[in-house]
Amino acid sequence: MKELLEFIAKSLVDSPDDVYVTESESGSSLVLELHVNEADMGKVIGKQGRIAKSIRAVIKACASRENKKVIVEIVQ
Repeated sequence: MKELLEFIAKSLVDSPDDVYVTESESGSSLVLELHVNEADMGKVIGKQGRIAKSIRAVIKACASRENKKVIVEIVQ
């Protein structure tokens, strides 16, 4: 899932070299933090957060196939 999130984000931004994902366990869920360049935040979030919601939906669908709970956070 980490690789999928990274691939999606790199496809959206202007500077894909600045994109990386960190992974941590929080209780029974997996937390994925997406780090992007400050100039690319708008491209990852989208108008009214639509792109961010879509990214989260795809990652949650992938996680549900593996019976896991995943939280996606977008940070600078």
